[in-house]
Amino acid sequence: MPVPVIAVFDIGKTNKKLLLLNEQYHIVFEQQTCMQETTDDTGDPCEDLLLLMRNMQQQLAAVLAMENFEVRALNISAYGASLVYVDAAGVPAGPLYNYLKPYPQELSNRFYAAYGGRESFSHQTASPALGSLNSGLQLYRIQHCQPSLFSRTRYSLHLPQFLSYLFSGQPVSEMTSIGCHTGLWDFTRQQYHAWVAQEGWLDKLPPIAPTTQTTPVQIQQHPLRIGVGIHDSSAALVPYLLQFREPFVLLSTGTWCISMNPFNHEPLTTTALQEDCLCYVRYDGLPVKASRLFAGQAHETAVQQIAAFFNEDPQHFKALPYDPQITTLLAQSPEFSILEMSRYENSAIAYHHLIMMLVRQQQYATRLVLGHTTVKRLFVDGGFARNNIYMQLLAAAFPEMDVYAATVSQASAMGAALVIHDSWNTQPVPADLVQLKHYA
Repeated sequence: MPVPVIAVFDIGKTNKKLLLLNEQYHIVFEQQTCMQETTDDTGDPCEDLLLLMRNMQQQLAAVLAMENFEVRALNISAYGASLVYVDAAGVPAGPLYNYLKPYPQELSNRFYAAYGGRESFSHQTASPALGSLNSGLQLYRIQHCQPSLFSRTRYSLHLPQFLSYLFSGQPVSEMTSIGCHTGLWDFTRQQYHAWVAQEGWLDKLPPIAPTTQTTPVQIQQHPLRIGVGIHDSSAALVPYLLQFREPFVLLSTGTWCISMNPFNHEPLTTTALQEDCLCYVRYDGLPVKASRLFAGQAHETAVQQIAAFFNEDPQHFKALPYDPQITTLLAQSPEFSILEMSRYENSAIAYHHLIMMLVRQQQYATRLVLGHTTVKRLFVDGGFARNNIYMQLLAAAFPEMDVYAATVSQASAMGAALVIHDSWNTQPVPADLVQLKHYA
């Protein structure tokens, strides 16, 4: 008997994965692809959209042909802040511009002058002024700087929804994509911000569909339900929201360390916006207060330099045990500095000091999203959750909370599967989606 599964494409900036999950949410098949970027019409690096589309269609065709699996549904988890401009024939009308593409300063000034100033606009849309990372401003740039592309655009779709449309043929908008620092959504009035209508865009943004919606299709004689796609950061929260009823904060660690509090519904303050806080939106439409810290990247850079100075393998630090005597010794020291390695007796002391600095910064960033909520649990997933020194120091930095290292296999992909559970899975949602290890 073939195993009933859901197929999920988990599309990151560097890694693209196709996963098959069974009804117990165990991964039974995984394929990973790394793709070279291409360049857009002005020579800036960008995703090779046509190659991505072709790869995904070929990969889905291959798993549908496997006799040991019965693929019942498909959903997409993908990075946000990226728009695909689709023409009347339903194909991309231009490149998939990178959200790191430099934004014209004069156009940015004109935009904020027209719509109430940076501070007020950022408050209403829960979006710090981030240039191209505010995807609404990408469409504004197309309209004002590339009128021929704008006029060819029938629909503007966020990347997760475009990749869903590739298989469903149904153009829709979806809240986790609209709500991730796009500048499009008015969080106080719970609708598109007035500027979207003033620019005449409402017909270029397809109707908003629930994140749980699916469309029935036939692909290669296989009946499938296609989900509408979900923003990957919001997808990663879903297993936690379904398993834990008590309030929690999730610290998702990678290149960026993102603290997400799904239980803080207080409006963002000016200070919080200036400190790089923003709101995401949960799959059920409620806001999620979030703060970001570029700590994973800082850690990688510093580890290479510590290893080079002490002539050691950078991998050595992964298994380094926590030594409380070292942290006591360093408690009164000035800040960790890559430029002053000679003041450390050995690499273990230098590495402990690096982690102490990162945890101090993380403590500040995470407290920004706690607000007045009575959250008592902090879950940490990703790379730092496997770092014993980091976890011990983080637990000490939050003595009033229970701090846990959390393990979820492929959280974004699992979240994308879970939001359409009812359309493909005959079993109840398992109670053990997330594994926890407590740090006292």
